[in-house]
Amino acid sequence: MPIIQTFMKTSFILFFTAIVGLCCNQPVSAQPTWQVGNTTLTETDLATGINLPWEILWGPDDFIWCTTRVGNLLRIDPETGNYTTVLNKSSVVPGSGGNEPGMLGMAMHPDWENTPKVYVVYNYQVGNNIRERLSSFDWDGAALTNETFLIDNIPGAWIHNGSRLLITPDNKIMMTTGDTGDSGTSSQNISALNGKTLRINLDGTIPSDNPDPASYVWSYGHRNGQGLCIGPDGFIYQSEHGQNNSDEFNIIEPDRNYGWPTVQGFCNTANEQTYCANNNVKEPLLEWSPCTAVNGLEYYTHESIPEWQNCVLMAVLGGLGGNYERITVIHLSEDGQTATSVHPQDSYFSSFNLRIRDLCVNPYTGALYVAFNGASYPGSGPNTIKEFRNLAFNSTQDGHREALQEITVFPNPASEKINLTFSESFLGEQVEVFSFKGEIVYSGKVTQTNLSVDCSTYAAGSYFLRASSSLGTISRTFVVK
Repeated sequence: MPIIQTFMKTSFILFFTAIVGLCCNQPVSAQPTWQVGNTTLTETDLATGINLPWEILWGPDDFIWCTTRVGNLLRIDPETGNYTTVLNKSSVVPGSGGNEPGMLGMAMHPDWENTPKVYVVYNYQVGNNIRERLSSFDWDGAALTNETFLIDNIPGAWIHNGSRLLITPDNKIMMTTGDTGDSGTSSQNISALNGKTLRINLDGTIPSDNPDPASYVWSYGHRNGQGLCIGPDGFIYQSEHGQNNSDEFNIIEPDRNYGWPTVQGFCNTANEQTYCANNNVKEPLLEWSPCTAVNGLEYYTHESIPEWQNCVLMAVLGGLGGNYERITVIHLSEDGQTATSVHPQDSYFSSFNLRIRDLCVNPYTGALYVAFNGASYPGSGPNTIKEFRNLAFNSTQDGHREALQEITVFPNPASEKINLTFSESFLGEQVEVFSFKGEIVYSGKVTQTNLSVDCSTYAAGSYFLRASSSLGTISRTFVVK
């Protein structure tokens, strides 16, 4: 058994004597820290107020790419948080992101330098029917263009649409689909695409070595797969939502049945054992009861956080009553076929009481980026992407770039006023300050690069400001004492 990890959230204030500046010279304010064994992670808000981050992915261009359930795809500078919208499908996505349909899974072409394509799953509506499609887009350096439908007209619904994407080392797209809430009818129907893991060529055709060379179906009997990652020896791990019990962490194998709706979790009842023996059912590595709403997965190998080596990090949305939100650390055996431990102490960030949707890792610094979706189902604000970084780890930041624009805030925490410093690109633009309840408490025009905002009448708590220019959008969080 591994040593039980304890963790606590602390905070510190670094005092400075430098003049308020930009980028690397900006003043450092109170930054919370987290303990992971002997490693200290410093917490920073990268982008706040995004509605509603669903998939975050470290791209081959060293930017973080983010789908939002309302139908936008964002490209975020991991150093400054400046982001631009590179795809907008908000006019197509049903429900404006207020339900489960939306812009969902995303993946990047493995030969990005020669073929800069992005693969995206999103829902759309035809009459009263919700549908789902997998599309590819070309990246022209500023926007995603030339949409090509790879798989279209997959049945969708207001719930259980999946859908994560993953590109495997053999250049195949893996895609999860949900059962659309049909109680598993489609999951066991091999002719249906719902309740499955699909395997697809990069051009949208069916791989000749699929279990059925005329079908995209790779595995079946799924309820609602919402996480995918690759671990040791190419094992594909998937997280899957159970109904009320038995959320699952699975290894996905071809032509295997994962049991839904007859089997939930392990084959541990007489009826399930009989069914499993007769229907080629693959049991999960782990299950959770009651359901915790398991979500995005990331296999962690970076030396920056040695306590997480050879682990899968799993985002957990939590229950509808506001329980279980966290990141769970799943320790694996050396060959990746066994979960050697999952202990309550191997959970992090639960004290935010925010639903955690997805995560990704900076390959240079080993920093973890986490997408929070708000406190309640299906994803109220505040929606924030945070960075958790081991500042003591020395890395060659090959992804370093000059900031396009910046905003600094001082002091933080504040009591009487906040002083803002803007890049010249924001001159003439609006800046807005929001409470974490989504209320606008200040709106004004940026008339000069240095601006002060009176916050003496604000209730104590957390706030964020946001400003946009032709170069993108930046948000900054601050606390009023």
